Order: sequence, then structure tokens, then C-alpha cells
Amino acid sequence: MVRLIAPLSPARMPRRPRITQLTASQYDALERAIADGRRLAVWRRGTEFVVVVDRLRVTGGREALEAHHPVTGDPMVLYVDELEGIEVVG
Repeated sequence: MVRLIAPLSPARMPRRPRITQLTASQYDALERAIADGRRLAVWRRGTEFVVVVDRLRVTGGREALEAHHPVTGDPMVLYVDELEGIEVVG
């Protein structure tokens, strides 16, 4: 398990945390997870999502994770600057 960003417990969660930029090692772990089709736990607005990321893209100057739910296959787009935490889980 590779932890990209330490998860925040609901009791410790700040108001509007933002990931402004990932480090090189965090990008490497994210890219490896995308290439291997591994699941990510992603926290946004106090909610945890477990997703499989299909690709990382830049839209309008914002980095976006194009992902799908591992069970239902429902697509979702998650913007990196809106995320509170990311963790590679499997």
C-alpha cells in the first residue's frame, strides 16, 4: 500500500483542504496505479470514494482523474485540487 497523502479523520478534517501540487514520488505512485489498474481511495468533501483511475488529464489548467467505480463501472471525474487525500489501496 502506498500512501500518497495521509488520510484525515472526520474529527481532524480541516475546512477546505486542497492538494495544490503532488510531489514527484506521489505522481510516480499515481501513474503506476493508473498503469496497473489499481484502486485508489480518494477523499473529497469529507467523503471517501474507492475508484479505479483510467487516466490523468489536464483540463482548463486543472488536473483531473478520469475514473470509474470498481463494482458498478459508473464514471466520475475528480479534480486533484478538490481532493483532501489520495491513497493507493490495491
